[in-house]
Amino acid sequence: MANLMAPPRTTPKLPGKSLFNRASGALPTKKTRTRYWVVFSLMLALALSFSFGLLAWDNPMPVGSDGFWLIAQMRGSSILTMAIVAFCQAVATVSFQTVTNNRIITPSIMGFESLYIAVQTASVFFMGAAGVVALQGIWQFTLQVAIMVVLACLLYGWLLSGKLGNIQIMLLVGIILGAGLGSISTFMQRMLSPSEFDILTAKLFGSMNNADMSYMPVAIPLILIAGFFLISNSRKMNIVALGRDTTMNLGINHRTEVMRTLFFVSILMAVSTALVGPMTFLGFLVATLAYQLADTYDHRFVFPIAFLTGFVVLSGAYFVMKNIFYAQGAVSIIIEAVGGITFLIFILRKGRL
Repeated sequence: MANLMAPPRTTPKLPGKSLFNRASGALPTKKTRTRYWVVFSLMLALALSFSFGLLAWDNPMPVGSDGFWLIAQMRGSSILTMAIVAFCQAVATVSFQTVTNNRIITPSIMGFESLYIAVQTASVFFMGAAGVVALQGIWQFTLQVAIMVVLACLLYGWLLSGKLGNIQIMLLVGIILGAGLGSISTFMQRMLSPSEFDILTAKLFGSMNNADMSYMPVAIPLILIAGFFLISNSRKMNIVALGRDTTMNLGINHRTEVMRTLFFVSILMAVSTALVGPMTFLGFLVATLAYQLADTYDHRFVFPIAFLTGFVVLSGAYFVMKNIFYAQGAVSIIIEAVGGITFLIFILRKGRL
């Protein structure tokens, strides 16, 4: 009778299969991993499609012929420049946002572009139209990159050293220096003649046409060295993103990692700016889209998506403006406009800095 009154035994319910499929890591679930590789494959396909489109679209010679490849080779210089700029802007911006622990600022805030504009303006102001020619050449390009990197390192070393040194003060000083250089450049531009101002304006817009293939023997090794360090340092960046206290508790020298990262970021930004000119919002646009598309904290997965996104944005904008609107010179203007709108949407949605 006691057995009849006892409640029936129930078999404990086992966890669902989804719990067994979960794992700790950058891509913890099968769905997340599948989504990442689908996005990666899609961005890679778009990058290859735009590249082939730039080479083959409106090419009068049959595909595969010697004439076709001759024309494609001349067009290939623009594709190489886009790849370099996309790599520099993507890797530098993601790394910079990590060490500053802020996803709305870019390395441009440190005054690289203001310095580039000031150098270009001063050359025309003091030497006239010949000043533009005087700044062309591999040695002049190397000098511009060296000046930007040295000034950035001096700024980092001064503002990040000592007991009171911190990144916030460094960013504020960078903004002030950029505004000061911008004011000086504006003053000199107002003193130029209309013809000199027209010549200068063409150099101050970021454009793939500003790049010279003779610069590549210097530019490519620099970005490969800087990019290799930043990408190979992805695991430490994941820890640095947790903040100074957590980084120090895990046995990593936070200040040393920040200084090293900022040094290589300055190299990438200096090469990109000296090569094609200012691209203020490109880095922010690429980094913001990369974080959304990759949907992970791990820089090993964010960097590839950021690079592909940057190349797709540049090549896609160039292809559309060149072959549809016949205004490839307006690519930088379109990118800056879209990047600025994205910045405003990001701020309004987040509701704070």
